[in-house]
Amino acid sequence: LPKQVNVDEQRQTVQVQPDAVSVEEAREAGPVHVANQFWHRLGIDEVLAEAGLDEKTMELTRVIVFNRLIAPASEHRMPAWARGTAFEDITEIKVSELSDDALYRNLDRLYPMRELIESKLRARELSLFKLENTVYLYDLTSTYFEGSCPKNSEARRGYSRDGRPDCKQVLVGLVVDRDGFPIMHEVFEGNRADTTTVEAMLDALERRLGRPSGGTVVVDRGMASRENLELIKRRGYCFVVAARQTERDGYLDEFEDEEGFTEVVRQPSPANPYQDKTMVRVKKKEQENGQSLLLVVSEEGKPRTGP
Repeated sequence: LPKQVNVDEQRQTVQVQPDAVSVEEAREAGPVHVANQFWHRLGIDEVLAEAGLDEKTMELTRVIVFNRLIAPASEHRMPAWARGTAFEDITEIKVSELSDDALYRNLDRLYPMRELIESKLRARELSLFKLENTVYLYDLTSTYFEGSCPKNSEARRGYSRDGRPDCKQVLVGLVVDRDGFPIMHEVFEGNRADTTTVEAMLDALERRLGRPSGGTVVVDRGMASRENLELIKRRGYCFVVAARQTERDGYLDEFEDEEGFTEVVRQPSPANPYQDKTMVRVKKKEQENGQSLLLVVSEEGKPRTGP
């Protein structure tokens, strides 16, 4: 039977000398606990199971995702990171014998299933955060490799955003919604021109979400060729794009009058009512071709125009 302890004994205090206390094998727990809660709220295990992935793959995926959220590092450093946290205590996943080779192989299993996984996760995001599929912001970045990459057919030499034209690279295209939540990604050949990826992006987006009704595609001026804008319109989307400098010169005079600007009200996040939002003012002018010309002035005072 458990020993009976009276209230007075429970309230007894013990004198502690801080200088005489030492800590051994401390484990980071808070961030891992938060990540684990969101893992379950998003139902990622169920999503991965629907994609046909086994339990071991799901465990390795959790290690990768938590690491990317908390302390992004290479696969080589992930095992040591996991062992230095309370990962095993919180998730009950054994990480004592985790190897970087297992993590590399796990990414190979995940990549072919990315469309199904991303479409399922997007559906969970929409239900949890009350998001809308109305705005699609698309942009590209690149990542380069050290070495010849003989088995990677997409690794090519091309325009290097990293200043490493000597290295092979791939392009990574990402689509996010108006709130910054990711919707999908695609990997392209490293020597591919940015303008040639827009149609592939729309195809991939519709495979994940179906053909959306309406919606606005936002791209930067590097992808805003006439052919791409016509393509976006034919697919049933509106578009927002920054005008090129040569295009701006012809109509900036029309916006010299400071009258007619409308301030865009940017509500703070409900979770952070003290969030500071910069001032943005917009003036709109309809064009004969059915497009709208905008002059946007931010708090920093730098005008930006675009149709």
